[in-house]
Amino acid sequence: MKNNQLKIVLIGGPGTGKTSVLNALKASGYFCLEEVSRAVTLQAQKDGIDQLFLTEPLLFSKKLLEGRENQFLEAQNSSENLVFFDRGIPDVKAYLDYFKTDYPSYFTDKCLEYTYDLIFHFAPWKDIHTTDNERYESFEESIKIDKFLKEAYTALNYKLINVPFGSIKDRTDFIINSLSCE
Repeated sequence: MKNNQLKIVLIGGPGTGKTSVLNALKASGYFCLEEVSRAVTLQAQKDGIDQLFLTEPLLFSKKLLEGRENQFLEAQNSSENLVFFDRGIPDVKAYLDYFKTDYPSYFTDKCLEYTYDLIFHFAPWKDIHTTDNERYESFEESIKIDKFLKEAYTALNYKLINVPFGSIKDRTDFIINSLSCE
């Protein structure tokens, strides 16, 4: 583990361009950890549960928390100076709050135990929002979820850096250029 490692999270509602930018960062040679929820959703579908989050939100969230914790530890144990995450541990809590799901205190405890250095926020953007087999939320739901995400991170004293709308390249360049200011 490097003491000067920057752990950087991309947050925002569904369909805001986080994964596209993460893929561009990855193609540029950066160490990137992908969104865990797609893998959890696909595994549940293989097990015969169409939408695990809607059916058993707490079980889905436990699996997400475990996956994101494992990602954090993987990053921490790497020799990389910069690590990008497609969503962070506080996202789990934000989604539980959005769906008004009661949850044990360890969800909050994990947010305090595993901390990140920079948070880049992707606002809902109607022009690029789409749904698919794992992303079923409407644009209106994305706006509401985004509000809970911003609240979760700011409640943990994170400063959000807003990524402007633009091409994938422009957004990726914005993030990389912002790093040189840190």
